[in-house]
Amino acid sequence: MEHLLRIMEVINKNNHVSQKKIADSTGLSIGKVNYVINDLIEKGFVFSEKSGRNTSYYITETGIEFLKSEYESFKEKKINIHQQSYKEIDTVVILAAGKRKDFDYPAGLLVVEGKSLLRRNLELLQRNGISKCIIVTGFQKEALEEELADFPDIQFIENPKYKWTGSMASLACAEEKITDDFLLFEEDILIEESAINQLITHPQRDCLLIASETGSGDEAFVEIKDGYLHKISKDIHQFNRVDGEMVGISKISYEVFAEMVKEFKENNQNPYMNYEYMLLDVARHYHIGYLKIHNLVWAEIDTMKQHEQVMKLTFPILKRKEAEYRENQIKNHLVEAMGVASTDIQKIEPFGGMTNKNFKVMVKNEEYVLRLPGNGTEKMINRSEEKVNSMLASQLEIDTELIYFNEETGVKISRLIPHAETLNPTTAKREDNMRLTTSALKKLHQSGAVMENQFDVFAKMVEYEQLLQEVNGKMYEPYEEVKSQVMELKRQYERMDFQLVPCHNDLVAENFVKSGEDRIYLIDWEYGGMNDPIFDLAAHSLECDFSEEDEELFLRLYLESDEVPEDIQKRMLMNKIFQDFLWSIWTCIKEAKGDDFGTYGMDRFNRARRYLMNPLIKEHVLYVKE
Repeated sequence: MEHLLRIMEVINKNNHVSQKKIADSTGLSIGKVNYVINDLIEKGFVFSEKSGRNTSYYITETGIEFLKSEYESFKEKKINIHQQSYKEIDTVVILAAGKRKDFDYPAGLLVVEGKSLLRRNLELLQRNGISKCIIVTGFQKEALEEELADFPDIQFIENPKYKWTGSMASLACAEEKITDDFLLFEEDILIEESAINQLITHPQRDCLLIASETGSGDEAFVEIKDGYLHKISKDIHQFNRVDGEMVGISKISYEVFAEMVKEFKENNQNPYMNYEYMLLDVARHYHIGYLKIHNLVWAEIDTMKQHEQVMKLTFPILKRKEAEYRENQIKNHLVEAMGVASTDIQKIEPFGGMTNKNFKVMVKNEEYVLRLPGNGTEKMINRSEEKVNSMLASQLEIDTELIYFNEETGVKISRLIPHAETLNPTTAKREDNMRLTTSALKKLHQSGAVMENQFDVFAKMVEYEQLLQEVNGKMYEPYEEVKSQVMELKRQYERMDFQLVPCHNDLVAENFVKSGEDRIYLIDWEYGGMNDPIFDLAAHSLECDFSEEDEELFLRLYLESDEVPEDIQKRMLMNKIFQDFLWSIWTCIKEAKGDDFGTYGMDRFNRARRYLMNPLIKEHVLYVKE
């Protein structure tokens, strides 16, 4: 039995260890090690996997239970429950069921600089890759659901007994919804963004976030022993030493969560048990790690007095620290992408952007534009295609020099356009600017270049509809009626004669940037792809709100003709309808993710409906309602 346990201990610490190394670690012969491992495999305590010439050994669940029972009398020995030390997470569980004496509404709805505490935390979590959220409600559940109705991927679970139970009962209510590792958040926590990022990326899958003692009078003290959680209590007299204070945010593995729920359901007699003490019970057998952040800016807001103190003292400090954190993030992108030192970065300024966040940066006296992708764009934009199309535009000298493009993250750096003047819907109507924009478009459309992808507006409609469903978004009414009319028009459009050419497909005025009086650039190729060139012309006309006269001049300059053929006029109108319909769906997706575009989406949807009544194409849409 002794040999068996010693070998299992070695495997539990390192599953990639060879039999020779096991022999060296245990002092046994290789023959003895081989014999015992075969016995362990036969008992179902261990299994092996071969990869080339190497063999890895893993402790099974039965083996872990065996070790647990054998160590029961040795309190200092704990089991590493995981064979995988780090795992990415995308889910947060927020406990928001309880009622505070000072508030007649949930603590998560406390306002922090015009925004509820829950909304602020969810936005920080989303920015750090947490896309799914489970919220356990109880007290005033409807108020919580209403406040967060526009957030995607939220599931509300009610603890109907929240008045008579503790936080462990609330956590157990979410058992059926939790299927993987997750972040556990208490609703009343205000915390700096960097702490969330550090906890998410911490190598330990079970990890308690702790900070230095605050002296608030309601602290949950923590003691660490041998690098792992040893004790949690609000009674400081129970401690040999205090290593920190529990913050109220933890990273929990699915395996440890399952143990917590099992222990709670089978053995617990106290309905008021809080989850941190159940976690401590599990920590008797398994390693529960910790992350201590010194000088952490955070607060728990349980009372009105705490809220006043936080807004007066803590939040101003937190804002300054978060501004520094975001600046450091930008600097890290530049250091990694350009191979420069942090001290080489001389200036960082916000630089606009509707979908993404752009910054004007100066590095070694040279100016560049850094693009950081917006929230949720990873599902809507193919970055590999964008990279190829951006490089093509740069080679054609339609766009500025591309310095760096990371197709996995979407981070892009390009050279700043000198003496830049970004067009807007008003300046785009000037004839001198129209000559520049049409010249750039003709150069692109007539280049003979072939983009690897096609921008299929109808395929995009299907794709965006699916994304809208995934984020529980809703379209404007009467969506189905308008969609049927658009699909009828599509059948007529596909019979028309035109060739696909390289197109930009997102011709807002702001994507044209002048440099001096006679040079213009076309930037941002997220939606680039082979398409009907009239799609680009229709897009620019729509986005700049061209009048009939503006559009006629624009088309004459592009066509180099005194007349605009009727088939071009029809294609223009059809492409306008397709675009207004498509981008109205896009807007609903973005708004479901928390962005606010005002009436933009509804305006485009209603304009598509008006265009469908135009006599030029009305004959093709047989069932438009009068």
